Amino acid sequence: MSAFVVALLGAESTGKTTLANELGAALAARGERVAVVGEYLREFCDREGRTPLMAEQRAIAAEQTRRIAQAAAQHDVVIADTTALMIAVYSDHVFDDLALYDEALAAHARADLTLLTALDLPWRADGLQRDGPHVREPVDAKVRAALARAALGCAVVFGQGETRLANALAAIARARVPDDLLAGRTGRWHWVCERCGDADCERHRLPSL
Repeated sequence: MSAFVVALLGAESTGKTTLANELGAALAARGERVAVVGEYLREFCDREGRTPLMAEQRAIAAEQTRRIAQAAAQHDVVIADTTALMIAVYSDHVFDDLALYDEALAAHARADLTLLTALDLPWRADGLQRDGPHVREPVDAKVRAALARAALGCAVVFGQGETRLANALAAIARARVPDDLLAGRTGRWHWVCERCGDADCERHRLPSL
């Protein structure tokens, strides 16, 4: 991949699609060649009129990965409204299927920055993909656990409206600073909270979830 790829992860109804589109518009307004890669699962559900079967999950994950790679070859920045990792997480959650994690994590590792949307937005129904507010915390936990197993960092994005967008843009700006300009730091950028150094730290700022 030649582009800077930003991957959005998060449980349902945490604003991934809205944030992806807002980030794309904000970066395009700065003159960047930006592609926003939508969620193929949504397209699948709309077309088929149902959620996928377990046997269909792998192909959906592969198509999401293919579309991100295609966009990365043609743009400066790619905002991916989810990656194969979310398919793997939901396959785990819905079907107790762990088989997709290795491929999904390998594909996700090619992203330059992971933004994890916090659980501070109210749940809203939105078509076949939404199961209910009760699934958000367990799915969020599975996403965090998968990233931790693969030693992949993330920036947790919280806040309402313009604040959420500003926090995401700040994370992107920080991640794009060349390593040699970050005193005492080398390698891939990882989110470090000013309060505790834990990617779970947004819970210190939010009401009990």
